[in-house]
Amino acid sequence: QVQLVESGGGSVQAGGSLRLSCAASGYTANRRCMGWFRQTPGNEREVVARISTLDDDPIYYADSVKGRFIISRDNAEGTVYLQMNNLKPEDGGMYYCAAAPPWHACHFVSSPADFPDWGQGTQVTVSS
Repeated sequence: QVQLVESGGGSVQAGGSLRLSCAASGYTANRRCMGWFRQTPGNEREVVARISTLDDDPIYYADSVKGRFIISRDNAEGTVYLQMNNLKPEDGGMYYCAAAPPWHACHFVSSPADFPDWGQGTQVTVSS
């Protein structure tokens, strides 16, 4: 099992930036796919971005964040990042980091239900 702890959320004005971090502990070497998800009140959790350790498993971004958000990972440190630029009010919500099952590539997991391990979330608020 892997433990995930998010940090870096906060309140910013539209156009601002935030960098979220997800620190993973436990046995993480076989967790090829990691993702960031967002949830707002009354809505289902949705994927924001996914990243794999496999070269032939491309990074995925939700259309709403393409060109503004960048997901990255430091495997040595066991950390996944989400750089969020040019933030918009609709980017606000609770952001969660998640790990796909061991050895699963990102193209095998598409929905939040496919990810068994989650952090506690970090809140992002963007004011207009």
